[in-house]
Amino acid sequence: MSKPAATHSDSTASAHQANNWAIATLLAITAVTALLLLFYQTTLSTVAIWHRSETFAHGFLIFPISALLIWSRRKEIALLVPQPDLRGLPVLLLFGFGWLLAYLARVLVVQQYALVAMIPVLVWIILGLRITRALTFPLGFLFFAVPMGEFLIPYMMDFTADFTVAALQLTGIPVYREGTFFTIPSGQWSVVEGCSGLRYLIASLTLGCLYAYLTYRSTRRRIIFAILSLIVPVIANGLRAYMIVMIAHLSDMKLALGVDHYIYGWVFFGLVMLLLFWVGAFWREDLPQAKDDKPAATPTNSAPLPVRRIALATLAAVGIAAVWPGYTAYLKSHVPLPVPIKLEVPATNGWRADPAPLSDWQPDYKGSDASLTQTYRKGPKAVSLYIGYYLHQHEGAELVTSTNVIVRQKHPVWNNVGESKRAVTVGSQPLLIVQTKLRSPTLRLLVWNWNHIGDTYTVNAYFAKLLEAKARLLGQPDDAAAIILSSPYDGDMESAAAVLQEFIGDMLPSIETNLKQAAGGS
Repeated sequence: MSKPAATHSDSTASAHQANNWAIATLLAITAVTALLLLFYQTTLSTVAIWHRSETFAHGFLIFPISALLIWSRRKEIALLVPQPDLRGLPVLLLFGFGWLLAYLARVLVVQQYALVAMIPVLVWIILGLRITRALTFPLGFLFFAVPMGEFLIPYMMDFTADFTVAALQLTGIPVYREGTFFTIPSGQWSVVEGCSGLRYLIASLTLGCLYAYLTYRSTRRRIIFAILSLIVPVIANGLRAYMIVMIAHLSDMKLALGVDHYIYGWVFFGLVMLLLFWVGAFWREDLPQAKDDKPAATPTNSAPLPVRRIALATLAAVGIAAVWPGYTAYLKSHVPLPVPIKLEVPATNGWRADPAPLSDWQPDYKGSDASLTQTYRKGPKAVSLYIGYYLHQHEGAELVTSTNVIVRQKHPVWNNVGESKRAVTVGSQPLLIVQTKLRSPTLRLLVWNWNHIGDTYTVNAYFAKLLEAKARLLGQPDDAAAIILSSPYDGDMESAAAVLQEFIGDMLPSIETNLKQAAGGS
């Protein structure tokens, strides 16, 4: 008579446990939803990039895939008992502060990474470390939702150009190259952003990591396959570019141009990925099949779920996360009003201002509070000076951003045919600048540029962002300026470099004085 009663009691306890698990799951989902809403600007910026960029359109699938991966492990997770872990609160504070610094520096990708990193920490705080460890890959997979990798584009463009030119030369085809532009007997080619292979790289790495997780059990095999999915698309993109050029060359520039250029590229990428997965399948590790006579698994911890503690941990985590967007709302309410700024650099040391422009080229910088474009001449020497001044930087009006470039891709007249860093001398002090070679059908320009952040000169975008974040965090002025010089040259680039060096020595004190006056007058 006692056995049915015990069975009924176990069934009731099991149902109660399942109900509590459902409450804990709901609280965790609610906390993650609240986090995304609290940081809604970062969330919306991520979705906006998914929407407008084909490179990152896969982001729409990452959260659903992560949810499916978690759902596939629900039976294993149900054997664990949630145990709230407040040790995650300091980590949540750390990531929140990292988000704040990225917000102050206007580094969107770091804001997005910090936001995604808070999600596993929330799960840790609410459900405990054991459950978080069991969900390591599904939660880690969320990082693929962050649209990151654009900083790799210049390096990948250079690699693709190097690979293609080297392969053409090995084939016996003569090549003349300038930067990412090269000419062969049948026509002219250039490696642009769309040919860099970044789309292939991101798609391959995302699919490769997912495939490795689903196909292998050992960490070693998963890591090896992930590394292969990182290397293979880079080499494959070089082969793709070479084959496109060869098809066009052998067909007298009739094939592999226009729409079929892109169709061929994606078909080739699809074949490469199929080959990679096919080879990887030879070392697959299937899960061991469960035996029918194997006893049913039991929970590793039969203690009742601490629902009240889970609820309190959820409130504490969401409350701490809310501190950072609350503080940024306070900062936004105290942004100074814009004021008129006048930039004027008087000519000195033999240089004279010339109202006639040096060329029709202008740097593509947006959102400045004031700008100056002025040509200076000293005998036969000519230099064009551009200053873009940013008084109170904010989104859409900031100095260091990927949208501010010397010349945009596919400009109808001007092309960037080489960029490097160069050390010059100002007085007895070294100054590191970025040197860019521009060409048009009728003129070549040597361009030197650097940034003026507070009292510091830098060409390092990361260091500039740190200086800006520090200034805003301490309530200091965050004004900044782009200083860009250009001078024409024919065959001897160093003659133009000597002119720019002389101009800096003669005119930089006047430029600095004007920038200080602009900051002081505001």
